[in-house]
Amino acid sequence: MSSRIRSQALKSKVMSAQDAAALIPAGSTVGMSGFTGSGYPKAVPPELASRIEAAHDAGDSFRLNVWTGASTGPELDGALAKADGIELRLPYNSDPIAREKINSGQMEYLDMHLSQLAPAVWQGVLGPLDTAVIEVSAINADGSLVPSSSIGNNKTWLDRAERVILEVNSWQNAALEGMHDIYYGTALPPDRVPIPLTRADQLIGQPTLRCDPDKIVAIVETAAPDRNLPFAAPDATALAIAGHLIEFLKHEVKVGRLPAALLPLQSGVGNVANAVLAGLLDSPFERMAAYTEVIQDGMLDLLDAGKLTVASATAFSLSPEAAADLNSRMEQFRGKIILRPQEISNHPELIRRLGCIAMNGLIEADIYGNVNSTQVMGSRIQNGIGGSGDFARNAFISCFVTPSTAKGGKISAIVPMASHVDHITQDVQVIVTEQGLADLRGLSPKQRAKVIIANCAHPDYRDALADYYARALKGSYGLQSPHLLDEALSWHQRFIETGSMKP
Repeated sequence: MSSRIRSQALKSKVMSAQDAAALIPAGSTVGMSGFTGSGYPKAVPPELASRIEAAHDAGDSFRLNVWTGASTGPELDGALAKADGIELRLPYNSDPIAREKINSGQMEYLDMHLSQLAPAVWQGVLGPLDTAVIEVSAINADGSLVPSSSIGNNKTWLDRAERVILEVNSWQNAALEGMHDIYYGTALPPDRVPIPLTRADQLIGQPTLRCDPDKIVAIVETAAPDRNLPFAAPDATALAIAGHLIEFLKHEVKVGRLPAALLPLQSGVGNVANAVLAGLLDSPFERMAAYTEVIQDGMLDLLDAGKLTVASATAFSLSPEAAADLNSRMEQFRGKIILRPQEISNHPELIRRLGCIAMNGLIEADIYGNVNSTQVMGSRIQNGIGGSGDFARNAFISCFVTPSTAKGGKISAIVPMASHVDHITQDVQVIVTEQGLADLRGLSPKQRAKVIIANCAHPDYRDALADYYARALKGSYGLQSPHLLDEALSWHQRFIETGSMKP
């Protein structure tokens, strides 16, 4: 038995993943750990998928509602989706098999702001939580649980679930112990009180999770790695986007709107976001802080270089190389990395108080600055809104970054009208592509349109956008945000019909 299980009272509950999966009944709701491919259970879900497939082969219905922190890994989302075992998935998904099931109507999907899920579960509006399956890195002698590489909604799942299954993963570095900050002071109105966090490096909770030992029905020992995906080396497009954004931040410091160390950084997941972080290595900014959802490769490099003093998040999202490097040097990051529940890492109150600089990706933006970050051609889900809404609406400066085109130039990221809107124009302050940067603060919709078309649109689409806008000024029903409704979405329809937005 692993030395990671230190509670004598709980050792009797150790069993196989197959036996643990047998404790999860059909039709139930399961809360799983995991956030951006880290800290998710890796042994029980595949056994559960096998059980579901066997039930289906026997002609029995077996599906589950699955709740997580955010995205997970192929052993969880992929396996359960392939087995057609998920009835409803929330609050975020990036698995390609599950995505296809969602877009073909075989799986229901509730795309939620990540900060809102835990309160919704406590309110009971989503129904009861039957089982929690949570990965931890150790169980202490007193029964407290040492989290692994993500926290996500684990605190809420452990509190609210009727029964709990734990996976103790010895692959997770033992030095993670003490790097978590679990705050137990949240409450629903009218008992809600201010969260006492005023700095990104502040600790306001305890380093372990707690769980009623009577609810723990199974413990499974594992030694399996997280799903760590490689980041592409920054290409010319990503480097150009990073350059524009860093020049903007330098200007904001110069004119006195930002301090020399900036304000706490938030960065979405992906190659472009990671390129922006890499660009900060050669910037003049020193002693920066991050208050974000995930810690990516670029943040580890900034911590190593001393440019970043602390990174507060709810999970890691690292390449295989960076994950191996972190595991070999985990002790060196003690005091520099803090992992918190996502209801704290994404809390609007804290984002607003700290004055975060938010940098998130998008699928498309329209000429007035409305942003679609979730649905391709207005109806096909890509991933989900994640935490971008939590940060965009509450940030001190809200930035969205994207290449100006996609699919080899067949899609323009700047369109006349967004086919779906996740972030309204009032929440979008800066848009950056490799073409340039549009600072939209203080601009009316018509002023925004001119700046976005001139600075952010690709040359292949810029004239067409300018032509659409000029004609909209003459033929629109009103002139606050001029549109020609009979062709506002014609670019999307053209792509669906021909495979390109180009005429």
